[in-house]
Amino acid sequence: MTAERMAYQQVAAERVADGVPAGARVADGVVADMRVQECLDAAVARLRALQHEDGWWKGDLATNVTMDAEDLMLRHFLGVATAATDTETARWIRSQQRADGTWATFPDGPGDLSTTVEAWVALRMAGDDPAAPHLAKAAGFVRSAGGVEKARVFTHIWLALFGLWAWDDCPDLPPELIFLPSWAPLNVYNWACWARQTIVPLTIVSAHRPVHPVGFTVDELRSGTPSSQKSSQKRSQKRPLRTLEGAFQRLDVALNAYTRWGPRGPAKLVRRLAMRRATEWIVARQEADGGWGGIQPPWVYSLIALRLMGYPIDHPVMAAGLRGLDGFTVHTQTPDGPARWLEACQSPVWDTGLAVAALLDAGVPADDESVLRATDWLLAEQIDAPGDWQVRRPGLVRGGWAFEFANDGYPDTDDTAEIVLALRRVAHPEPQRLRKALDDAVAWTTGMQSADGGWGAFDADNTDTTPLKLPFCDFGAVIDSPSADVTAHIVEMLAAEGKAGSDECRRGVRWLLDAQEDDGSWFGRWGANHVYGTGAVVPALIAAGMPPGDPVVQRAVRWVEEHQNEDGGWGEDLRSYVDPAWIGRGDSTPSQTAWALLVLLAAGTRSEALRRGLAYLVDTQRADGSWDEPHYTGTGFPGDFYIGYHLYRLVFPIWALGRYVGSIR
Repeated sequence: MTAERMAYQQVAAERVADGVPAGARVADGVVADMRVQECLDAAVARLRALQHEDGWWKGDLATNVTMDAEDLMLRHFLGVATAATDTETARWIRSQQRADGTWATFPDGPGDLSTTVEAWVALRMAGDDPAAPHLAKAAGFVRSAGGVEKARVFTHIWLALFGLWAWDDCPDLPPELIFLPSWAPLNVYNWACWARQTIVPLTIVSAHRPVHPVGFTVDELRSGTPSSQKSSQKRSQKRPLRTLEGAFQRLDVALNAYTRWGPRGPAKLVRRLAMRRATEWIVARQEADGGWGGIQPPWVYSLIALRLMGYPIDHPVMAAGLRGLDGFTVHTQTPDGPARWLEACQSPVWDTGLAVAALLDAGVPADDESVLRATDWLLAEQIDAPGDWQVRRPGLVRGGWAFEFANDGYPDTDDTAEIVLALRRVAHPEPQRLRKALDDAVAWTTGMQSADGGWGAFDADNTDTTPLKLPFCDFGAVIDSPSADVTAHIVEMLAAEGKAGSDECRRGVRWLLDAQEDDGSWFGRWGANHVYGTGAVVPALIAAGMPPGDPVVQRAVRWVEEHQNEDGGWGEDLRSYVDPAWIGRGDSTPSQTAWALLVLLAAGTRSEALRRGLAYLVDTQRADGSWDEPHYTGTGFPGDFYIGYHLYRLVFPIWALGRYVGSIR
């Protein structure tokens, strides 16, 4: 304990002795500040306890049961399912069903049609009786929501793999796309990295049109509407031929016929070469952990595609892929017995960077043993390998960080910026080694700036919206456009590195100013939602030299204060991505409260809103130093896919509490 903290606590103790109630809230001054310090100390102790002996942190990354349903279906398709994996996966899926029979994409969210369809099919594969109450309820919901006919394209592809949906009613993805040069529309590098890694194997699947029959149908899920022969609502609505969407719809019809009847003559040879090239592309991008991109979608589709191309299950590439999926499996207990669920991704690099920053904000010494262990682990994770980002930036120095344990092909600017912000404050015993790593990271991140002045997460200038017009694209973001949260983190990093006056930083600031919403907030691409975006941008603008009294900042502060909940916290429901009525509204959560507090602290306010927000964190802290956060506050694809980062509930409150305590010392 520092001398300053000891003196501070002595003053607080004297006030308690003078009759100030020990349970006073934050508004009660010094005693309340002591409670903030105690809250912070407990949270730091909890975070320390969660560090792995190798130096990293990783919280569980929760999503929804499509991950588990697709894992079960994948194993059946590949012929590697076991009674144990079926039983434990089905048990988990059942445990996540709500009382109305549905499954959602986030806790307390509305029932989701496609998620419920996939869960129903997976449970049928596991042996559940369709007449059982839980499946009957699910089927009733599906029919009332328009039936399996209105499920998303990905769901229809999974059904087609098992003969439960017609391949003709799925959008066609020709493998010949792999031959398109990087300057051509719809070439694979015009898709976001997560989308291109999914699209390439799906072109092989689409060309093969495999069917692995199962002993049931999905008749119980059909609505019987006239649109029942169409793959999705988007495809069933015929667009004018003069529009790009209309042209792609007609092209899709032609491609389906082309694939159905099979290429002839030279076209057959071209297709064969395309599939071989696509296969080589996939194999070349397998990561050290056996996966692809560190995320579930390209991983499972790559395994299916390679199997279709003749790779046996015991081939080293296939065996490594299946072993890697086992490493993404979380084993848990439900009231009905042991269960297993699959993480869609793992976030150790991201979590560790955030944890180091949190500890330093909390006043932990810069040469603390925990900080140094984490720093050494992160330095070993810095990427000096080629990647797809070089298609747009071929001459750029390497030096970024990825999100996962093993994802050397796809470092991202967001992780890299946050890690630089953390590690630049570390008193490392090898300062030159650390400085070299940081300089490379700054150069790489700066060079990934897009032409409009903002930054996307994985690629530069990945802004061509042509893929969005395809019949295939009815789920998730498929391009990696610049976002306010990522751009803000990089602007803050550049300012911390003394580059606030650089052209890159100034262009980034201009991008952020242009992106401010009319209400004073910023949209959050990777976190929920405007609370996250605003919590990232305001500290960045202040760091870059904007005065706290600037109207841009004050509008943001007003927005934050106006959206505080009665309990003193902040929350924003994930429905805000599709329904503006939810913007800034939702049950309070620790992480979102911390993001709002970061705005107020950066702006230098000492308002009642700040005091009430701090009180919320103090009053809701668990005995173990952490917080409960049943709601998801992370975003994968706005409107479609959401994430519960289990470490957010701890690291971000530490950031906010630590910055507050630092401001009053």
